[in-house]
Amino acid sequence: MHIFDKRAAQVLATILLFLAVGAFAWGARHTLIAFLFAIFFAYLLDPLVNLVSRSRLGHDSRGRSILIVYLALILAIGLAFYFGGPKLVHEGRALGTQLPTLLENVSNGQIAHQIGSRRGWSLNTQEKMGQFLAGHNDAILSWARDVGSRAAELATHAIWLILIPILTIFFLRDGHEFAESIISVADRRSQRQLLRGIIEDLHEMLAAYIRAQLILAVISLVVYTAVLAIMRVPYAFVLGALGGFMEFVPVVGPLVAAVCIFGVAFLTNYSHLLILVIFLGLWRLIQDYVNSPRIMGSRVELHPLAALFAVLVGAEIAGVVGVYLSVPIIATLRILYRRWERYRQSPLKDTQPEPSEIHAS
Repeated sequence: MHIFDKRAAQVLATILLFLAVGAFAWGARHTLIAFLFAIFFAYLLDPLVNLVSRSRLGHDSRGRSILIVYLALILAIGLAFYFGGPKLVHEGRALGTQLPTLLENVSNGQIAHQIGSRRGWSLNTQEKMGQFLAGHNDAILSWARDVGSRAAELATHAIWLILIPILTIFFLRDGHEFAESIISVADRRSQRQLLRGIIEDLHEMLAAYIRAQLILAVISLVVYTAVLAIMRVPYAFVLGALGGFMEFVPVVGPLVAAVCIFGVAFLTNYSHLLILVIFLGLWRLIQDYVNSPRIMGSRVELHPLAALFAVLVGAEIAGVVGVYLSVPIIATLRILYRRWERYRQSPLKDTQPEPSEIHAS
């Protein structure tokens, strides 16, 4: 009697293969993440490269068009820092200098007396609030250290600022050839159709997702900065930049930005907190239910619960980077599942090799 039949051996080999691939992916996760971000950046620049390539400047040269786009991008970033950089740096330094004192006042409860005396709180309310904050001193300091450690973790990947643009050049120049080489691995017509369909769906999904995230982030940056400056919220430029940047992080990013904006306004004793809360709530509704559906369309069809699950799992596995990659990864898994189900149920799956292969043999 055989312990393992052929079917059991195939299943076991498949399981071992997946475990080996998973172990490799985990061991090389930092490199793979850098390549993923390079792909995202390539999708972001690809429309500009195509536009330049069709113009007189590009002369239908892919390499020349990529060079022009990179030079234009560097120029745009330089101009942005030239006009907005001094104000942003000044407010950032001021907030960085004042923040330790504010956190110390929060942890020892002194902030309750400072704010309460200015807002007309009773002495009893000030005392209770101060005792509450002082009693949670360890939790507040632990939260501050956790935020600092995550920021330091991101700083360790500063080399990506050089590596990702370099990798992006290869994806922009040879992306089509990479896709065709993957498709050519299959030896059956139906398998090639499956791979081509998956790649096309991924292309449409990633292109829509990345460009939509950029547009939403730019809109948030402009709106946050303009409105906060008009309302005279302290450190409006820094908080506006934070709001625009956090728009890139799905689901939790905008929430963290809103909490940070309100927290800084509260700690600096801003006078119109209620108006600020109303603005933050209205803007979130506009972004989620008006701007995002119109800009992103139906390319990333994910239920909000599935997106939230993906974000939480991504945060647990890979921190901030995992949060950002969670939505496109789960959307990719959805595309793979749908294409595979369509492939299995298709009555047109051929079992014969391509005609060219018959002649070659």
